[in-house]
Amino acid sequence: MLIDYHLHLEEGPYNAKWLNRTIQALATMTDEFQLDSQKLQMEKAIQQLHSRMTHGCYSEQWLDLYLKRALQLGIQEIGIVDHLYRFEETRAYFEKYMLLDEREEVGKLQRQWLDQVMTQNMEQFVSCIERAKDKWAQHGIALKLGLECDYFVDGEKELRSLVEGYDWDFLIGSVHFIDGWGFDNPELQHRFQSFEQETLYNHFFETVEQMILSKQFDFIAHLDNLKVFNYRVQNEAFMHAWYERIAKALKESDVATEINSGLYYRYPVQESCPSPSFLRVLAAHQIPITLSSDAHYPDDLGSFVADNANQLKQLGVTEIATFSKRIREMKVL
Repeated sequence: MLIDYHLHLEEGPYNAKWLNRTIQALATMTDEFQLDSQKLQMEKAIQQLHSRMTHGCYSEQWLDLYLKRALQLGIQEIGIVDHLYRFEETRAYFEKYMLLDEREEVGKLQRQWLDQVMTQNMEQFVSCIERAKDKWAQHGIALKLGLECDYFVDGEKELRSLVEGYDWDFLIGSVHFIDGWGFDNPELQHRFQSFEQETLYNHFFETVEQMILSKQFDFIAHLDNLKVFNYRVQNEAFMHAWYERIAKALKESDVATEINSGLYYRYPVQESCPSPSFLRVLAAHQIPITLSSDAHYPDDLGSFVADNANQLKQLGVTEIATFSKRIREMKVL
């Protein structure tokens, strides 16, 4: 079966790049753009963008574009998530663990970023997905409600309090920060040059391991996303030892992970998470795995999930992880 269990409705920051990408998504997914006159196409694009901005990313109109794409691709289960840092009610959590001292370059840039992306309300997101479930089911697609949670060491109790009270189908754990630095921020990628890479990767994987062992999450996202800007450790033995250690933690904690194609088509490294060698280790340990595009726009939904499903089959994997009400169910791949 074909599934996509990790995709987003929006993220920001809201700049010219975001506007252009949103117009591109609308043009790709909306037949009304197919007009003879270029001027009329521009006028239609402006109208569509105005509607999108007015009604927001949790509107039925925007969500319908994701449904349309899922139907085009024949995807049977979809998990829509939002980043925890999108919600205003999580501000204290991120302000505690991120570097935000505006006297420093990293703090100034990250404060600006946080203020730009933290614009939503968790209740509105949950209501949006729950309202849509019946409609999607009528089209033969199981829509699932998820949340991607940034993990910080020693923040487990605070995180638990932020997510309780909602009927999630699954919670994703992810690491985007090392000692408060958002390492996947393009404006801060130069900081990689300040670190010895093995030291940095040790710190990253230790954090991932602690996240897994916390047992707060149903699956772990992009296990090796520290490679995002292609700063990598060339010592294969070093990396293999960590692959084995992470696989062991997943096995002992009974936590799943994903093949995430987002880094393949959206970032300089141009490789899915996990890497092929990491994936072989996970398959050998029989770690439950799900599939995800990590799409942030409707036209990216399902990107490369079929290719990644074939990778799993080639490794002898016959089942895929799905989730409902925080219970994992393995289904035939």
